[in-house]
Amino acid sequence: MCLDQFDGETVTIELDADELDRIDDIAFSDHRDNREAAIRTLLDEWIKSRDDGDGDATDATDAEERN
Repeated sequence: MCLDQFDGETVTIELDADELDRIDDIAFSDHRDNREAAIRTLLDEWIKSRDDGDGDATDATDAEERN
């Protein structure tokens, strides 16, 4: 990770074809083809699901790795 001009962290992630298709679908339907806005939407959904305790299987894997 590195800091950008706003003192925030920059994160690089790897997405598979299905995830890119979902981003494109959301970008087209909700954000006038803006992929960055679609990614922010999905990130917000993921954060909210973690806060609610409804995270996906990777959360369980992460917890096991910490133990």
